[in-house]
Amino acid sequence: MSLLRILHLVGSAQDDFYCNLSRLYAQDCLAATAERSRYEFQIAYITPDRQWRFPSSLSLEDIAVAQAMPLFEAIQFITAQNIDIVLPQMFCIPGMTHYRALFDLLKIPYIGNTPDIMAIAAHKARAKAIVEAAGVKVPRGELLRPGEVPTIPPPAIVKPVSSDNSLGVVLVKDVNEYDAALKKAFEYNSEVVVEAFIELGREVRCGIIVKDGELVGLPLEEYLVDPHEKPIRNYADKLQQTDDGNLRFAAKDNIKSWIVDPNDPITQKVQEVAKKCHQALGCRHYSLFDFRIDPKGQPWFLEAGLYCSFAPKSVISSMAKAAGISLNELLMIGINETLGDQ
Repeated sequence: MSLLRILHLVGSAQDDFYCNLSRLYAQDCLAATAERSRYEFQIAYITPDRQWRFPSSLSLEDIAVAQAMPLFEAIQFITAQNIDIVLPQMFCIPGMTHYRALFDLLKIPYIGNTPDIMAIAAHKARAKAIVEAAGVKVPRGELLRPGEVPTIPPPAIVKPVSSDNSLGVVLVKDVNEYDAALKKAFEYNSEVVVEAFIELGREVRCGIIVKDGELVGLPLEEYLVDPHEKPIRNYADKLQQTDDGNLRFAAKDNIKSWIVDPNDPITQKVQEVAKKCHQALGCRHYSLFDFRIDPKGQPWFLEAGLYCSFAPKSVISSMAKAAGISLNELLMIGINETLGDQ
């Protein structure tokens, strides 16, 4: 059997934060899925100056000695490599859209969702509108631009329309707090979503994978929230910066997050809603959604996060593991679905 040539698409054309985040996950993926008898891995690493490098590993030393090249040279290099499939691991908006579209043009298949779906999911208001039209419950909300005034009475959530890891998210409990919350959110984006606060029961994520063309709901991941002490999750719950300036995962312990018992009645209810979201948004291969469960047990769609880097610490990987699907099996499922689409 000939080796499958996989190109890992890593880095960020946007900023150092996303560049480091991508490298962190991709490094984990490379270490955990290196089946030399099955795959031949190559790395394309893009930096905020939009230069491409093809290092032998994602160590800073190997990246430093790799030749930097502009896009047109990178395309020539890639097309000469006979790549079978691309694994996108870029988390910035350009990485999730423009860089995926490049491989559509090159006719090289990639695992995961298409650029148009990624762009919609990254815009929280558009994603909400689409799933709501499919009959999924979403918090009442409005999309504001600078100078516009919220009409939703507190308590309400203010958040940038397209930022990850809870950057710029504020819970407003009093009308007087709106100005400061909006100012903070507008630092991250030119549009801001204000939405009604859903009273807390629980907060969960649900992953969906496609296997043999069928949608499979994975075990839920639940997050530590508390109506009084911790009504919403924030940036510090998800990522932390280490003393040496690198990023590390914060929510990857069993204290801040855990896998829900599959026999919990909420599991099936959320999985059904997540499948609706997957179909409404037009997802392929896999998807991931955040839900707020109110005190009556009703799931409310919060947002979509349509990426999986196939690292052990990726949320979908953790959920799959809890369902008895190993990381290499998960990757093979993704590869088979992708190549089966061609």
